[in-house]
Amino acid sequence: MRAPRPAPTRMAIGGEDRARSGAHLRTVCQDLPMSDDRYSGRDGRHARQDGGDRRGGDRGYRGGYRDGGRGGPGYRDGGRRRYDDEPRDGELSDLIGHLHALDGRAYPSYRAILGRYLAPEGWSLHIDRVQADPYAPPTRIRVTAPTSLPSLALLAREGLLATADRRLALADFLAREIHAGFKGTALSIAAPGQEILERSAVVLLPAASSAEYSGDWSIEVRARMALPAQGRSIQGHGAARIVGRDLIREIDTALSLTGARAERLLAHVEALEDHRALTAAVREAGWVSFLADGSLLPRRSGVSDEPLRSGGVALRAPESLAATVDLPHAGAVRGTAVPAGVTVIVGGGYHGKSTLLAAIERGVYPHVPGDGRELVATVPDAVKVRAADGRAVTGVDLTPFISHLPAGRDTAAFTTRNASGSTSQAAAIVEAVEAGATALLLDEDTSATNLLIRDARMRSLVAAEREPITPLVDRVGALSSRLGVSTVMVMGGSGDYLDVADHVLLLDSYELRDATEQARVVVAEQPREGTALEDFPLGSGRIPAPAPERTRRGPIRTRARGTDALTLDREEVDISDVAGIVDPGQAEAAAHALRALLEQRFDSASTLRECLDDLEALLDDEGLDALDEGGAFLVRPRMVDVAAAVNRYRPLEVG
Repeated sequence: MRAPRPAPTRMAIGGEDRARSGAHLRTVCQDLPMSDDRYSGRDGRHARQDGGDRRGGDRGYRGGYRDGGRGGPGYRDGGRRRYDDEPRDGELSDLIGHLHALDGRAYPSYRAILGRYLAPEGWSLHIDRVQADPYAPPTRIRVTAPTSLPSLALLAREGLLATADRRLALADFLAREIHAGFKGTALSIAAPGQEILERSAVVLLPAASSAEYSGDWSIEVRARMALPAQGRSIQGHGAARIVGRDLIREIDTALSLTGARAERLLAHVEALEDHRALTAAVREAGWVSFLADGSLLPRRSGVSDEPLRSGGVALRAPESLAATVDLPHAGAVRGTAVPAGVTVIVGGGYHGKSTLLAAIERGVYPHVPGDGRELVATVPDAVKVRAADGRAVTGVDLTPFISHLPAGRDTAAFTTRNASGSTSQAAAIVEAVEAGATALLLDEDTSATNLLIRDARMRSLVAAEREPITPLVDRVGALSSRLGVSTVMVMGGSGDYLDVADHVLLLDSYELRDATEQARVVVAEQPREGTALEDFPLGSGRIPAPAPERTRRGPIRTRARGTDALTLDREEVDISDVAGIVDPGQAEAAAHALRALLEQRFDSASTLRECLDDLEALLDDEGLDALDEGGAFLVRPRMVDVAAAVNRYRPLEVG
């Protein structure tokens, strides 16, 4: 792997070869560096204050200075209090007293509170970076707690730290509890959705990574705190209330894993473990998806992912598709097994076709208890592909779908900055296969009609040699038989897919039926000329080139706007059609991953798939901090979705 370029960016990860295939990505580019006064110590690596900063005085838990203001990180010299920006190591009462003392001072004086402060309950507050002014991004804080705290005894008793999945579920649960508690305060943490995911907001650190504690694990909560001001003057008493009241109350509450909270945590862990077991069963059986009986698939509205409690119809498997899976907590579960191959979902409008497909789409992720889709599992690399007018396509082999273009333009390595609907969807299919997808999901409503079908009349009117597009209906069977990539699609307007479907599911008022035999009768009674092709030509994987050296000055930005767009410096990447990115934190992580790949991994020698494999191995080894250590609220994305972000980056160059 090539050496990092000099640039005004901060690298979180060093560079060295690994035993894995391909050069392992080890250096990841991040946002602008912190200012020189940034306190970046973590896990016990804190600068200690020499001298008499922690002199005597009454350090009451909620009290301020009672002995001439002593006991805080400031000190007196001739009756005048002076401050410095060195990180402190004290007690939480020191910080509270210091905040009172700062009341009315200029806002930059807040920088003197950088440091670590120990609470009587045994957890510590780390103030890592203080906002520069009242309108800057909030102050960055961490709370670390040893899992040996008495209030966390449940963790050891129930073995909740024993496996990576249990630790992930614990961290996700704590993030939800803290987010709920922080509402209405100046404290904030990333809002979680319905999926149980790896999040950087709360992490479990092993003892080797936390010199601060001698226990096996410590919990680290990353949060933001908006320090109050009046104009540009410090409101120290208000800041003291944020720390001494809100933070203490909510952290103590979240770390008290007893009673009803303990029951909810155990249910959270069980939901994740059952989904993992169900996913393994889906893979072992060779299915695309499994949807348990009783699953509640409809959502509350188009803008809410909450379940529709009133009026929703629970799913029940037709006997011909029913299967039973044994799960570690739920036991024997009956449900609908969606087999490999080509599955077509049909039915009248508003009868649940797209709802079923959406549940299969989201089944790549585990869901929280009560979501209604807890026992819906889909192969983890399933990708929904759709038309996306105007997106960039770079060097994609479109020959399976587009054989020739006017003026002799090459379709074996097709590039455009403004793709049409059919071209963008054809590219999305090829890109998904290249990235490792074993299942494709399509909805007629979001697809390009001329890519899906071309009926007999249109074939008669427009000669084959004048029509460059080979519709998916002619290739979808070969996609399964030749490449092992299954397709599940919603189709309500064309019966041509009944000829190539291995299975046909019919939705009638949200009731699922197996209509495969009925569809075969229709095909026999209304035959059409066969047009299916037996091959699916696919070129070798693309080899992306590294990003060119920066030649002009400008802002260095790595961020996301919800789940719709990523920003890399001056370039915006539209990911609104990437259905697998369901959490803003995943988009944020995809932005950092995209920069890392462009600037540190792409080498004009490795395929995109090899680079993605290296990135995934890195995240397995080092977690989300490999992308941006403590800098953003990240949520782990799938590599097929990172690939989608790469493919939509307009300046991308491939060989």
